[in-house]
Amino acid sequence: MDTIKELVFLHQIVAPCHLAMLAESMGMKARVISHVNELDLTDSGNSFYLVSQHGAALDNQGIPRIVTRLVPHVPVAIYQVETGSIALESLLMMGVRGVLYADQRMDLLLTGLRKMLSDELWFDRPMMSRMLRQLVQKMEGNTPISAYNLMMLQALTKRERTIVQMVGSGARNKEIADRLCISEHTVKAHLSSIFRKTQSRNRVELLRWAQFHYSHFNLVS
Repeated sequence: MDTIKELVFLHQIVAPCHLAMLAESMGMKARVISHVNELDLTDSGNSFYLVSQHGAALDNQGIPRIVTRLVPHVPVAIYQVETGSIALESLLMMGVRGVLYADQRMDLLLTGLRKMLSDELWFDRPMMSRMLRQLVQKMEGNTPISAYNLMMLQALTKRERTIVQMVGSGARNKEIADRLCISEHTVKAHLSSIFRKTQSRNRVELLRWAQFHYSHFNLVS
């Protein structure tokens, strides 16, 4: 991800946007807008958009409707989310970068914000693991491997395939480094190579790539 220069908060309630204040305490430039009509995607630049669930027009899955418009153009996360009120799997498939909950401690909000700005996904681990298992079960035995798919998988080294699986299960760079006994710098180098080989621009696109190819990994190990 290119360096983020500004955080744009779509905050459609009267209460102050405490997350924007928190972001500014990190030294980030933050801008708060109170209505979707103020959005200007023609001048989004290197901006990261955060949409509050509170006060937003929601679809039947609890997702702010504006998110569908934003995701194709800019990185997006949802904040002030009530636990159990939103379809996390749908958010992930849409390309949303993560979720920050209304009842989370400030230190967790700060950690989540930093991770997303570092191009990491911020969803809870059980959900990501569950989703990946469901996709593997759905695909296993149903999709014959093509010559192209085999070529794509063989382009990845065994270590890179391991890292793809770990990313798919929700592991962060530090966790991957610790589990593989390598440095975080080496993990980032592997990820750069993986992104290039899979033609993925970020972890969201890599996860989509893995969803299609994951059930074939054992064939080329």
